[in-house]
Amino acid sequence: MPTVLITGAGRGIGREFARQYEAKGWRVVATCRDPSKYDLEGEVYPLDVTDPASIAALHGELDGEGIDLLINNAGIYGPRGAALGGIDYGAWEDVLRTNVLGPVRVAEAFAGMVGRSDLKIMVFISSKMGSIGDNTSGGGYIYRSSKTALNMAVASLSVDLSGRGIICLLFHPGWVKTDMGGASAPVDAAASVAGMCAVIDRATPADSGRFFNYDGKQLPW
Repeated sequence: MPTVLITGAGRGIGREFARQYEAKGWRVVATCRDPSKYDLEGEVYPLDVTDPASIAALHGELDGEGIDLLINNAGIYGPRGAALGGIDYGAWEDVLRTNVLGPVRVAEAFAGMVGRSDLKIMVFISSKMGSIGDNTSGGGYIYRSSKTALNMAVASLSVDLSGRGIICLLFHPGWVKTDMGGASAPVDAAASVAGMCAVIDRATPADSGRFFNYDGKQLPW
């Protein structure tokens, strides 16, 4: 039975990943800041990706195991609508800690467990808003920059972990109906996650470091 570890599994896309992998018969190791709010069956552990001690505690719980698939999903948007002259730099730092440092810390901590598994895949939930080539509308300084930085970090991880056979994938999940995406978003979480799972299922080392839309289309950097 393969094992998937999911960050930010308490709601939205993370919860849907947990639901779909449970349905596939995988062992799901779900993590979120407040496990009491996790409403699916299976294992759930507390994890705050901005807290090195929290990551270390989870590592201690799982030490010695293999993790076939690590899904770095936890993330925040930060304040919306911030324009030049009104940027909250403290909030910007908080978003970078969650969206960039957090996933890299988790990847660094669990690389050994992923490397000893059969599948050896790390997934990182990014956003098309982090694509420099796609940015024709400006704005979104805080969230955009956090996802651009994540993309570059994962590009480096894909090189540095290639010797261990680990595949690193970046995804834009679409504009999804979640707490972050809002009720007017055109893509539901089930369709988004099903699409990403299909890409994960057929991933090869040649895909490592690439940036995909949830439907498998490669996106510009």
